[in-house]
Amino acid sequence: MSDDATASDLRDSLRRVADPDLDADVLTTGLVREVTVEDDTAHLDLALGAVHAPTDQRLADEVRGVVREAGLEPHLTATPERAPGADSVLPGVDAVIAVASGKGGVGKSTVASNLAAGLADRGASVGLFDADVYGPNAPRMLGTDATPEVETVDGERRLVPPENHGVTVASVGSLVGDDEPVIWRGPMAHSALTDLLDDVAWGRLDYLVVDLPPGTGDAQLSVLQSLPVTGAVVVTTPQSVATDDTRRSMRAFGEFDTPVLGVVENMRTFVCPDCGSAHDVFGSGGGESLADATDLPYLGSLPLDPAVREGGDDGTPVVLGEGESAEPFRDLTARIADQVSLLRRHRRMKNVADPPEVTP
Repeated sequence: MSDDATASDLRDSLRRVADPDLDADVLTTGLVREVTVEDDTAHLDLALGAVHAPTDQRLADEVRGVVREAGLEPHLTATPERAPGADSVLPGVDAVIAVASGKGGVGKSTVASNLAAGLADRGASVGLFDADVYGPNAPRMLGTDATPEVETVDGERRLVPPENHGVTVASVGSLVGDDEPVIWRGPMAHSALTDLLDDVAWGRLDYLVVDLPPGTGDAQLSVLQSLPVTGAVVVTTPQSVATDDTRRSMRAFGEFDTPVLGVVENMRTFVCPDCGSAHDVFGSGGGESLADATDLPYLGSLPLDPAVREGGDDGTPVVLGEGESAEPFRDLTARIADQVSLLRRHRRMKNVADPPEVTP
């Protein structure tokens, strides 16, 4: 049998692998882009949605299984697809995830730092851009020095951010002293954020997590204007005063055509360490109701647990530890990676079915 015939047969066999979210096989969705066979090896080029996303990993494993059933050794190359224009802004970054909230005090930075550390723990290369100009807490929460080194990179003087737990961290906190108040009007905040972002040598990253300031001020708009944000994660606590503010802030993403990956409900349940009884201190279900009302995915709830606070204060995110509080953060990390993947897989399938017009 010729190599061409073998490749054709293999493509037919791969139609048994179905995308669980798109109700179509991996050839129809465009996940499998090229199939060639050389001797006993099948070379397949996969257009994965997101690095280390659980669904992508399962689909790749199923593809390998079909190839091995055909008596061939699989050799997969996988390249996540990026948004148009992303290469000119952050050429080494595959996906940018913004973490936002409608108001302060809901644990947005806690979610951002645990998400970054959780993605790194899954094997991804990760950076965290702490853009919260009025409360830059990422260096403390990830146990890094706020001040980056200045080195010559590709012939230019650049800021090389410190790294801990597999996450490189650049923070606006590096621009002010530890005890200095941050009093920046809109243009100053915009300039600080864009200058810092441009000056950092991020290198090659699978994910850049951006911790946005709460609300919808100039700083948030600067980030949305400057960065090719793949999608946003919205953090709220259960009570109405938080979900009302969150609902209003979500409109800003629509103004910039930024997809919202889903809603996270933080500080839902406190379990008394002495008696074991559970208490919904801030209520419950507000995040789910908000997700339903806005037709967005509900990414899950996170506990109100002293271990989460201790991890942030000590610079060791709780997602990296053991115990009951770590698991919800690990589950959240996996869901967010899957939402990035689903967003891109859906867009790719649409392009396969209806390719964009090419101007001659």
